Amino acid sequence: MATYNQLPVYKATYDLLLYVYQIGKDVQRDYRYTLGETLKKDLIAILILIYRANSARQKVETILEAREKLVAVRLQLRLLRDLKQLSLKNYANAALMTESISKQLSAWQKSYEGRSPID
Repeated sequence: MATYNQLPVYKATYDLLLYVYQIGKDVQRDYRYTLGETLKKDLIAILILIYRANSARQKVETILEAREKLVAVRLQLRLLRDLKQLSLKNYANAALMTESISKQLSAWQKSYEGRSPID
């Protein structure tokens, strides 16, 4: 079993978190300290869920929880775009990164569905 920080999904999520910090400086103060902070907290929560899933015997429930948090991240990014706080380029980059994370979480979940807890 790989350590959590070597997992591609962990690296992709961490990269998205870094990207959100980089593009966050262009967000208006009203949104930066509300929606922006919530977005960062949700991404950190996903990183923690990836850690927990990697070390848990029953991974599927934790992966499902991470996927649910990712839906919130997508919504927050879309909202920032619709509020004209993200450029189309920044939104597109973040959306591509989010889609990659989603695919990796989905594949990880499928690889463990139907397995016994001993696997």
